[in-house]
This record gives sequence, structure tokens and C-alpha cells, in this order.
Amino acid sequence: MAYPKKIASPEKEIRFTRAAQGLLFLIAAVMMFSLSMGLWTLATSGTQFERPRLEGYAWTALLPLPLMAWFFLLGKRCVRHAYLIFTPLGIEIFPLFRPEKQMTLVTWQEIQDIDTDLPSKRLSLHYNVEKTSGVIVSLSPILPAQRQLLQHTVTAIRQKRLASTAT
Repeated sequence: MAYPKKIASPEKEIRFTRAAQGLLFLIAAVMMFSLSMGLWTLATSGTQFERPRLEGYAWTALLPLPLMAWFFLLGKRCVRHAYLIFTPLGIEIFPLFRPEKQMTLVTWQEIQDIDTDLPSKRLSLHYNVEKTSGVIVSLSPILPAQRQLLQHTVTAIRQKRLASTAT
């Protein structure tokens, strides 16, 4: 498994993970495990008066296990790896699959304005003043507490940019 590289100055960046999305995948993994245990129980346990309901089908308990493993690994990946990184160079946006190849970097020079809309869970990066082009990033994968931190970060960036353009 690939691990994040060491960063020269990590204090200059803010990382946001897909922790909210990862939690859903971990819950799905637990549900697949429960389904597997339920099938196993139905296939192997009976009473002295009744045979097991799925007698001879104990192998069906193995069917949900690959999905369980996949959901667990996906949930672990979402919790550990970054989704958005605010750096001095710009904002790095990582997709869920193949982030090392499909990562998007939006530099600060490209961004004319930046907005957060917490009720609709969106981060908007505008490429022009008219706000007709840009990138819209969903904030649903981020935990609500992290969304507040992200909004605070965006507010600080906007104030810093306004102060630098005023001088």
C-alpha cells in the first residue's frame, strides 16, 4: 500500500479527509459481516425438532465476505487519505479512485474567488470575477466539524487575498 510522502513543511498545509464517507463504507462492511453470520447461522443451526433452514448451503455465508473486505479497505482509505489539501501553491483535489493519477491542482493564480456553501455542502472555486467558470467540489465526504474548519480557512484566505489586492 502506498503511503503519503514526507512533506517539506507540513505546517503550511491543511488536509481534509473523506471521513464521513469512510464511516458509511465501514458501516457497510459491518452489515456484510452481519449478513454472512446470519447466513451461517441459518445454514448450521437447528433444533432437535427442526432442521437448519439453509441446510447444505453453508457456503453462502462466504459470498458477502469479499464485499465486506472491499468496503472495509475503502473505508480505511477514505479515513486515512486526503480529499482536499490547501497548500501555499493552491488547492489539491483528490478523487476516490486512482488519486495519484487523477489528482487536480487548482493554483491560487487561477482562482479569482472562492466560496463555501455549507447548507448545500459545496466549495466553489471561481476562475473569473463573473463566477461563470470554475470548479465545484462536494463537501459531503467531509465531516461536519471539518466543514466548519474549511469555511474558516476559506474566510481567512479571502480576507488575505482582499488585503493583498488592496495594497
